[in-house]
Amino acid sequence: MTEFASLDLIEPLARAVTALGYTVATPIQAGAIPPQLLGRDVLGIAQTGTGKTASFVLPLLQRLTKDPQPRVPGRPRALILTPTRELAQQITESIGDLGRTLSAIRCGVVVGGVDILRQTRMVQRGLEILVATPGRLQDLMNRKAVDLRAIEVLVLDEADRMLDMGFAPAVKKIAAVLPRKRQTVMFSATLPNEVTGLVASLMNDPVRVEVAPAASVANRIDQRVLFVEQTNKRKLLLDLLGDARKVERAIVFTRTKHGANKLGIFLLEYGVKSDVIHGNKSQGARQRALNDFKSGKVRALVATDIAARGIDVDGITHVINFDLPNEPESYVHRIGRTARAGAAGIALSLCAPQEMPYLKAIEKVIKSRIDVDSTHAFHTPSMARAHGSHGHR
Repeated sequence: MTEFASLDLIEPLARAVTALGYTVATPIQAGAIPPQLLGRDVLGIAQTGTGKTASFVLPLLQRLTKDPQPRVPGRPRALILTPTRELAQQITESIGDLGRTLSAIRCGVVVGGVDILRQTRMVQRGLEILVATPGRLQDLMNRKAVDLRAIEVLVLDEADRMLDMGFAPAVKKIAAVLPRKRQTVMFSATLPNEVTGLVASLMNDPVRVEVAPAASVANRIDQRVLFVEQTNKRKLLLDLLGDARKVERAIVFTRTKHGANKLGIFLLEYGVKSDVIHGNKSQGARQRALNDFKSGKVRALVATDIAARGIDVDGITHVINFDLPNEPESYVHRIGRTARAGAAGIALSLCAPQEMPYLKAIEKVIKSRIDVDSTHAFHTPSMARAHGSHGHR
């Protein structure tokens, strides 16, 4: 167990950490912060919910504070690249929280779906840290609105998701204009070949810090599969959400944006306080939905995989897979929204007959059988038999 007090943070940052109620560092923080403070490149392999944001924000704030420089219009000193708008927003909030005692550091966020002229003016006013999604940053570069030649630290967060979403060419173009002499920090939940290639091309002898592989995150979660005919899924979901004491805060996953919209309308019609979040929603609508979800105004958030990857909300009691994902790895990312930072959580998967192949693929990836919940009103015994399990919950 590593206490924050032993991590050699400067006094204002130590004060901010204490004010936020942090005393013991998570394993990724304990492993990743010290080498960054020494200026080393760091490759962190960690799931969302392990405290990874603070593990790169704190060393970055410390570096900029210990070496103050005059602010130059359009020339940030640090760049944080992230795959989604939500994640960019949350990182910016973390910088605000952890840097509350540091008046000299200005941070700005550059993402799609927001007026580019306003973002250009913000960058031109001068800032130390730029948090950006790759696509919108490229737009600013094409307009010559940002100069990245003074970047001292590059952070790539959720690198695997960034590459999944097709941002590899953009990341490479952005990296090509950065100074060769810089510190590079990368975080990724998984390490596919593409990410390994990025590490080789962008990093210099990185310190590798690895915590909580996917399966161990899944092990902390009470996982159940509910066999149901497709036509009964909505009724079953209403039953599950009917008990507000048990299901205090839930993310409900659908496979498509269209499906998310339809389900969101259905839940509201039946009086469930809910909202929808996906890639076609405006930045304002997505932020509003997230804020309402965090504050408890909304109990169920209907989401697609890509939109949900950036959701960083504590206290999610349930993840409900209304549709099983067709990529088994997505299942692990989905259920990782609950049971964060050591807490327990429940993941319920509604499985229709045509989704059985997806269930088998998921069980192969997590290397375990998911228990069957046969206690609900719409249980389909023939599917349970086909699954080869007669588990009762």
